[in-house]
Amino acid sequence: MKPEETGARLLKGAFILSAAAMLSKLIGTLQKIPLQNMGGDAVFGIYNTVYPFYMMMITVAVLGFPAAVSKFVAEYEAEGRSGDSRRLLRISSVTLVLFGLVLGLIMYGAAPWLGQAIGSGQVVPALRAGALALAFVPWMSVLRGYFQGLHNMVPTAVSQIVEQSVRVAVMIALLLYLIEAGASPDRIAAGALLGSAAGGAAGLLIMGWYWRRHGSRPHTGAPQPLPSAEPEDVKDSGAHADVNKEGAGVLLRRLLAYGIPVCLSLLAVPLIGLADTFTVPRLLSMAGLPEEAAMAEFGIYNRGLPLVQLVTMLATSLSVLFIPALAEAKFRGERDRVASQTGLALRWFWLIGMSASIGLAVLAKPINVMLYEDAAGTVTMQVIAFTAAGGTMSTITAALLQGVGIVKAPALHLLAAAALKLLLNLLLVPQLGITGAAIAGVAAHLAAAALNIALLSRSARITAGAGAVMARTLAVLAAVALAAWCAQAAAGAMLGAAGIAPGRLADAAAALGGVLAGGGAFLAAAAWTKLLTASELRMLPKVGGPLAALLKALRLLR
Repeated sequence: MKPEETGARLLKGAFILSAAAMLSKLIGTLQKIPLQNMGGDAVFGIYNTVYPFYMMMITVAVLGFPAAVSKFVAEYEAEGRSGDSRRLLRISSVTLVLFGLVLGLIMYGAAPWLGQAIGSGQVVPALRAGALALAFVPWMSVLRGYFQGLHNMVPTAVSQIVEQSVRVAVMIALLLYLIEAGASPDRIAAGALLGSAAGGAAGLLIMGWYWRRHGSRPHTGAPQPLPSAEPEDVKDSGAHADVNKEGAGVLLRRLLAYGIPVCLSLLAVPLIGLADTFTVPRLLSMAGLPEEAAMAEFGIYNRGLPLVQLVTMLATSLSVLFIPALAEAKFRGERDRVASQTGLALRWFWLIGMSASIGLAVLAKPINVMLYEDAAGTVTMQVIAFTAAGGTMSTITAALLQGVGIVKAPALHLLAAAALKLLLNLLLVPQLGITGAAIAGVAAHLAAAALNIALLSRSARITAGAGAVMARTLAVLAAVALAAWCAQAAAGAMLGAAGIAPGRLADAAAALGGVLAGGGAFLAAAAWTKLLTASELRMLPKVGGPLAALLKALRLLR
């Protein structure tokens, strides 16, 4: 295969995988809204208490093997060693299936003890329901890694979408059944977690079907070897693919040598949520709330998180555009290009994150009623909105650091942020309740972003005119806030004049009108202040040119 064909294949695969990841994450995020609407705040609180722990167990269970299998299979196939690829898949599959079953049994058996550690016996059924997914997800994940190593992203994309769709469908069906049967909140939350096990089983079936199709085809050749793109701080991990005819023990050690550092990096992500799991419900109970009331309060606290996750999900999807561009610029020694693209990304993602935070804070009440039926926890939601700014910056700075060859530091910074979240929860929740936990979350994400920015500034040698940029940024943020507030006020007045009483429909109109007005004000103000220029937009990898042309056609750029 010619190099240009290989490049086109990789780009197509990356697009398919990114699109599927976005869609599956969108489904997974939005499913929390019907969960709260149907189950109530107590069920929502139990689910959000267990879910970060469930994600941590899934991350541990896969041991970073999907990334390792993908890497080694790509190398074997490039050398024409398809037999070694399949042998590696067999060894990794057996290892992860057994390890997943052991972890699942431990999680199931230890559920009562974990409930005591969390401070609520109501989480025990949900923990046990989540443990069932460990029988399916590890094997599914390693099969995904195998096909990614073959540069075939379609099986992974299809299985991701099927997994999330089945998960949500089963969750809603069980919610309807259990609510109709008059089940308690802990049983209803367990039903919601069973959706994860059902989704994992469905995803595994899809991957098994693709594997059967793949196994029935004769091998028709291998792709050409690809240049190594490993980060500087992972290259010397001792994990290399020169394992021709070596024993299973040697293969397993090489998989672990590459996979465990990946696993440790991924573990940093759910740890901030885990800090809430093991502190907030217990601290609320210690403050005098009954157990079910504490879980309901924790559910109210989590109302704003799906909205923030949508913003950070967008940042994650856009951030991958910068990694190959920065890696290429660094490889060529183009330090000015690295610095300019890094500075542009930081400025723009900070502006996007802060604008989203301001908009969500201004529109918190109508959004709260629109999505969750009442205005409980609106002040907490307004505070949580500013997590979007820190989360967006943490996401883009981690991607930029990866682009210049540094991947371990962002994970360590997230660990430090999780420790800060834990400490601030202990200090603030007894005094301020769930609003204290929200303040702690904002501080933790901003701390992770600040640590990343400090390291990035040294490695990429960024220089910026901070004063002028800050003044223009404040002007854009003021425009967003004013437009969103005026739009929601106008929507309320118009509906009142039409005789429509205040309620969910009126708040939905106010929220959607505010979002549209805020988005329009963002683009107009950014162009007017010249924070958004055509030349800078064209510097964005892949999307810059078309976006600049579109905004010029709309006369938002000069």
